[in-house]
Amino acid sequence: MQSQTGRPERTRVPFEACPLCAGSNWRELRIADCTKHPLYKPVVPKKMRWLECTACKHVYTDGYFSPEVLSIIFAKAHENQTPGYKIDEQRLLAARIVARVKQHAPIGKWIDVGFGNGALLLTAEEWGFEPIGLDLRKSSVDGMKKLGIEAHCHDIADMSQIEGVTVVSMADVLEHMPYPAKGLEAARRLLMPDGVLFVSMPHYNCATWRVLDAANDMPYWMELEHYHNFSRDRLYALLRDSGFEPVSYDISERYRVCMEVIARRRS
Repeated sequence: MQSQTGRPERTRVPFEACPLCAGSNWRELRIADCTKHPLYKPVVPKKMRWLECTACKHVYTDGYFSPEVLSIIFAKAHENQTPGYKIDEQRLLAARIVARVKQHAPIGKWIDVGFGNGALLLTAEEWGFEPIGLDLRKSSVDGMKKLGIEAHCHDIADMSQIEGVTVVSMADVLEHMPYPAKGLEAARRLLMPDGVLFVSMPHYNCATWRVLDAANDMPYWMELEHYHNFSRDRLYALLRDSGFEPVSYDISERYRVCMEVIARRRS
């Protein structure tokens, strides 16, 4: 809903409790300025407020964007998130991911949630996987279709059951979801019993994060679209609670201070 000025009446919907464990107690961790973010719009508050749950130690923002504000942010994408961006270079990075995933997953349908530049799906196709992309930016979906890849402008929770899904990837996606467990629940529902999940995201509280943070060189506090900062321990606990068992950990080559985890669906 918009006010008479044309601006959304609300920008963030407050979390009433920890979005992971539903704990009601928290401490304020940090206030960050997000006005330098390339996707920043005046309708968005200038400050991001980060909280830490005192029960499970998860770190999250004090709320998530309303649909009205999210549609304004999604009207534009980073250049490196457009389908086909630097495809030769991105193919090499994606190949190392696909090769690791293939060690744990049989060939079948590969659903990539929030596919960005599409390199992961385009490269998975080379291994014999049948690629399916999901993204909330319509321009990105249109771009992937032009490259001959099946793509849908849907939230994963809204996807109908698909036969033969052996891989679901959420590369730098869970931290964008207000309630990540819902995304993982949907991924598990879509996967075959022997299917695997690939996730990546910034690794909060690793040594590199702490060093960069101490030097005031940590960009993720002001990452406009992020609602969460996961530690490895908190991510593993969430995966297990959601019916997955982590089987592989690696350091991401795609973004700074990020981790990559492969997890198997438990039957």
